[in-house]
Amino acid sequence: MFQSLSADTLLQKGLKLSHLRLLAALLETGQISAAADRIRVAQPAASRLLAEVERIVGQPVHHRTGRGMILTAVGQALAQRAQRIQMELRDAARDLAEVATGGVGHVRIGSVTGPAIDRLLPVLRNARLTAPQVTAEVIVAPSDLLCEHLLSGRIDFAIGRLPEGPNRDLFAFTAIAPEPVALVTRKGHPLTLHPNPQLSDLLTYDWVMPPRDSLLSRAVLARLRAHGLEDPPQRLSTASFLLIFALLHQSNAIAPLARAVVQSFTTSADSPYVELPLDLGIQVEAFGLLTRAEAILPPVAARLAADIQAMPQSQPD
Repeated sequence: MFQSLSADTLLQKGLKLSHLRLLAALLETGQISAAADRIRVAQPAASRLLAEVERIVGQPVHHRTGRGMILTAVGQALAQRAQRIQMELRDAARDLAEVATGGVGHVRIGSVTGPAIDRLLPVLRNARLTAPQVTAEVIVAPSDLLCEHLLSGRIDFAIGRLPEGPNRDLFAFTAIAPEPVALVTRKGHPLTLHPNPQLSDLLTYDWVMPPRDSLLSRAVLARLRAHGLEDPPQRLSTASFLLIFALLHQSNAIAPLARAVVQSFTTSADSPYVELPLDLGIQVEAFGLLTRAEAILPPVAARLAADIQAMPQSQPD
């Protein structure tokens, strides 16, 4: 029978950082050879480390398969903790470096598109003036991908939404604001020339949206039905803003997008795009600050995250 082990027992039995590094690498690679390469040891040495872990734990932590190996439930649990310990140690090193250098640091941020434009960019512009020695890397992606990046340590924090499913408890989430949606099309679109366009007129034209199971599409379709309207014609589904704006420019298609995105592309006088003067009242659920549960952000990252949260919510014109 498996004997419960305390943290002190694991340390007393000889669990070392090298064991944890190997387990974290195994979790990511699924192969002993690849894990050995990841932590820069020979494969025989990695095998010895794995055997030592099993001796310390008192149970198998892996099973060999024809294509490599899989971690047991015990191994999976320990490897996930090992991965997290590595992240915390890395962040601790960054904390010390940032304190020692007086605000020098590198921050890795993820964001969904709307907040990236109306919150993240202004904060980064201000940081260039107030903290010129701070550098930032930004990934713009859907929330589910950002959450994967958070768990892997690829980014420090994200501005997005909690994922569906059982992994929600792995994240800490602080809501910031809901995200209003506007309709955009090309300048000169027939609806922009109509003296009194009606909501039903929207269904005369093709719409371009993300796939139907996306958060934005679900919010749009629900709001159309609330107005007694059918689903719009949609011959193309894409989350690519480059493709969406290219299609809008070359056709009479309509696209529902975050209002912050729409305003960024329609406010200049020479913009080829316009926001339609028809408000369906579409609003996507609140986005917020996402971090790994119980994670402590490095000082520079924490400061930028606080600045993003403190920004006043933009109001529609």
